Amino acid sequence: MSGVSTLTTPDKPPVRAWLPTMLTLAAIWGCSFLFISVGVRELHPMYLALGRVVAGSAVLLVFLAFKREPLPRDPRLWAHTFVIGAIGSALPWTLFGYGEQRVPSLLAGIWNGITPLIVLPVAVLVFRTEKFTAQRVAGLLIGFLGMLVVLGAWNLDGGADLTGQLLCMAAAVCYGLAVPYQKRFVAGSTVSGTALSASLLLCATIQLAVVAPIVTGAAPPMPWTLSPEVLGSVLALGGLGSGIAFVLSMRNIRLIGASMSSMVTYLMPIFAIAVGVLILDEHLTWYQPVGALVVLTGVAVSQGVVRRPVRSGRKPKKPLQPEVAPVP
Repeated sequence: MSGVSTLTTPDKPPVRAWLPTMLTLAAIWGCSFLFISVGVRELHPMYLALGRVVAGSAVLLVFLAFKREPLPRDPRLWAHTFVIGAIGSALPWTLFGYGEQRVPSLLAGIWNGITPLIVLPVAVLVFRTEKFTAQRVAGLLIGFLGMLVVLGAWNLDGGADLTGQLLCMAAAVCYGLAVPYQKRFVAGSTVSGTALSASLLLCATIQLAVVAPIVTGAAPPMPWTLSPEVLGSVLALGGLGSGIAFVLSMRNIRLIGASMSSMVTYLMPIFAIAVGVLILDEHLTWYQPVGALVVLTGVAVSQGVVRRPVRSGRKPKKPLQPEVAPVP
């Protein structure tokens, strides 16, 4: 195995160059749901999201200062990042917070895995950046079946659990809107990924700073009034999950491309479930991990990871490639 991993070509970096980074990203983003669960114990979901975007913005601005790289200057680009900041950061992170007040963090991690299933129909029907194929439609149907299994659709009785799951699903839908929007309106920009991410987090900061006090009816709590666990969770969500992890993600995208880098989607639920069970003592019913496997199978089929053998002389379909994976 070690001999295989060291083989490389000019177009294919060795596995050891990108796999540790991918595992680190899966761990950081998979653990984000644990940090959200801890954070909403003392913080309103909107203020948890606000703390996260503030910390994430600070980390990325430090990176930009170190690289001596400016923020975007194009007003149109700022308008688009304002939209992405809302549907790709402020809104989904708030929805996950509301959701995790009602359901275990590991379920939120599972629902995050449906994002690619939302990206595809939105990209095809709304932004027209992709096309449906029989394989992609099959993948969507498999994924939809998996979503029903995760929900336990045969045993629904309403209540907090259903509401929490639907809130987490809505957060994943927001990601599914943000990715093709970014690909349609921002992907052609010459601005670096770090500067782009910093700008959208700054936009999300402004949005939440204005909206959160109106919705909650109260000012945000001072940091020193929070317990060390909650304060650490906020810093981890922003500094690691929305700051350092993004820089690591961009490194992998440059090394192995957006499509291969998006495979982190399959690893994140594993970490989310593991930390939820081991650290928070959360529990799964049998159909939730089964449904998660069905969802991820649908994702794999729809993205072309699993495909039928291609006849000689015919080129395989190019898989859907989000420019930047959404940060959970």
